[in-house]
Amino acid sequence: MQLDLGQKIRDLRRRDGRTQEALADAIGVTSQAVSRWEANGGYPDMEMIPSIANYFGISIDELFGYNNERSKKVDELVSKIDSMNFQNNGIDINIDECIAFARNALIEFPGNEKIMLCLASVLYNAGYARYGEYHLIDEDGYDIYDVERHQTYAEWKEAISLYEKLLKTTEDGELRHRAVRELTQLYLNIGDHTKALEIIETAPDIYGSREFLKVNATDGKKRAEAYGEALLKTARACSELMVQGVIAYKNNMSAAEKVQSLRSAIEIFNLICTDGNCGVHHSFIARIYTLLSLYLWLDGKKDEAFEALDKALLNFNLFNERYTKDTGYYTSPLIRLVQHEVCQSKADDDSLPRTSNMSLAEDWPWWCVPEYSTVKPEIQADPRWDKWVSPSAPYATISEIRYV
Repeated sequence: MQLDLGQKIRDLRRRDGRTQEALADAIGVTSQAVSRWEANGGYPDMEMIPSIANYFGISIDELFGYNNERSKKVDELVSKIDSMNFQNNGIDINIDECIAFARNALIEFPGNEKIMLCLASVLYNAGYARYGEYHLIDEDGYDIYDVERHQTYAEWKEAISLYEKLLKTTEDGELRHRAVRELTQLYLNIGDHTKALEIIETAPDIYGSREFLKVNATDGKKRAEAYGEALLKTARACSELMVQGVIAYKNNMSAAEKVQSLRSAIEIFNLICTDGNCGVHHSFIARIYTLLSLYLWLDGKKDEAFEALDKALLNFNLFNERYTKDTGYYTSPLIRLVQHEVCQSKADDDSLPRTSNMSLAEDWPWWCVPEYSTVKPEIQADPRWDKWVSPSAPYATISEIRYV
């Protein structure tokens, strides 16, 4: 038992990315004691066994190598919670049910970090789905969050408490990185910029990301593939930053300047996807075009506004027609080794497929901007709007969407 237990503790600790010191602090022993166990120089007192098992989120039987039923059950619960939570994309579909399910899972497996993170993420999402995210314009004309309103969201308060508890014990790894991402956003939402800045200091810079590091961990064909993946990820990030910058500048950019910036946000993809095959990113590009149409309208270019809407629809239909069904490879030279993901069952929020032209129109212009209330009644009064919304609009081909 001594040999198996020491090996098991070391394997579990490495699985979770924990240090010997972290385990020692959690169960009230010295790091030297943990080191001795793992080196087969002794084993824990039996009174400590339940604490060690609970720390790793497993049963005592599993700690001794008898089975892995607990781990499988936790993974099943996490998958179920994530699947339920994923359905609440900006609207309350099953928030109450999802929260209750996650709470019950945490009661069944108290202290389990995976389930705790799931519950925090559900509460994080609940604030958006139930109440929304609100913005104001400061005295200099820039975008700021409506922190007083956001501070009243009970779901976000509880989520912050759970994330903070997780970060006290969770070592580096995907669990911690996800908690940092979501907690940083919540700190921003409630106006706690100091904590937001403090927590991001624990995260790596862009060159420490998985995509960039993968380039340095491979060679040959695999390295060429890694370069392509990093390029696509960087293009998406840069494009998103440009769109968010347009929104943040509010009154400090003219409509014409916003048009130019949004066109550039689209062109980034064309620089890499030189043949127009942007894979799953066609969904995001479609959304940029809807926002572009708003600022073209404000700039007095109403014909171009509807041209942008047509291109939004072409990208949208191409995404739904091709990239929600089968995996495939990008075809441009620098990224032809990269396989795009199927978005039918699970995708990030910015790649969710829509089901009809009408839903794309309902989401217009996707991002919440103050000009929306002025432009939407005007553009909808144009006869071309109804034609654009028509479900008989054609699907796109690559050649139709290449040039912006």
